[in-house]
Amino acid sequence: MFYPGKVHTVASESEAGKTWFVVHAVADEIRDGNHVVYIDFEDDAGPIVHRLLALQVVPDLIRARFHYIRPEVAIMQGESREDLEGTLNAYGPTLVVIEGVTEAMSVHGYNPLDNAEVAAFGRRLPRWIAETGPAVVCVDHVTKASDGRGRYAIGAVHKLNAVDGAAYLLENVAPFVIGRTGRTRVRIAKDRPGYLRAKSLPGTGGLSWFGDFVLISHAAEFAEAEVEAPRERDDDFRPTELMRRICDLLAEKGPQSQRTIRAAIGGRSETVTSALAYLALDGYVSDSTPRELLRPYPGGES
Repeated sequence: MFYPGKVHTVASESEAGKTWFVVHAVADEIRDGNHVVYIDFEDDAGPIVHRLLALQVVPDLIRARFHYIRPEVAIMQGESREDLEGTLNAYGPTLVVIEGVTEAMSVHGYNPLDNAEVAAFGRRLPRWIAETGPAVVCVDHVTKASDGRGRYAIGAVHKLNAVDGAAYLLENVAPFVIGRTGRTRVRIAKDRPGYLRAKSLPGTGGLSWFGDFVLISHAAEFAEAEVEAPRERDDDFRPTELMRRICDLLAEKGPQSQRTIRAAIGGRSETVTSALAYLALDGYVSDSTPRELLRPYPGGES
């Protein structure tokens, strides 16, 4: 998913799975015998390590190959820069994650809304790291207003221009909840080398469908993750996971308006509408509002 020696971005709204998406790649690298450096400007090591353990990465491998850094001050000056350079030289990581790019820019005194300062920060930290060999992945947020979002993360457009690898936008389809299956659509906003778009399906707005990131949560301590390849959907495709969750909601809460269902379930509005249409067609849910559960959905709550 990431090119060695290149800078990438992974951006989404909150709770769309961007950190899980990146941690899945981290787990793969560690299992393959490689080292990973994780520079986190947003959180601490606990939640990241917990996710690696949930993905069944052996603790000894995490201790040996996962190198977590939680900067409290700017890291690209003085002893902090020397420490980071020493870590990169000592372990030769194949992947370096920078979590919280907007926060990282603020810590270093750069304005994320200014193109010139975005470019300067890009050269100073992610580009500098990429030139030592690893794939660098910058994790960021998108604007809340989807209409004016465009193809890049929150802030100046140069965040996309500075990417010389791939830029991913994640769109949540089914929320990530313990004990259930979460799904996020992975779209490519930019792919300078071009190899990833070749494996994707075309989409609108300059975005390509790279695949779906699926996280199957069996419990808080056990999850399975994969990136499903994109597929040409046929007439039989149905959003069955979303259909089941709608029926579970109606079984628990009773009849609900379509608007309330969309708010409670989350995901894309058109996907929820499609799921309701299939449920009405199959006789599980009434076809008029308020939507009422007519019979239990297979595998759902009775």
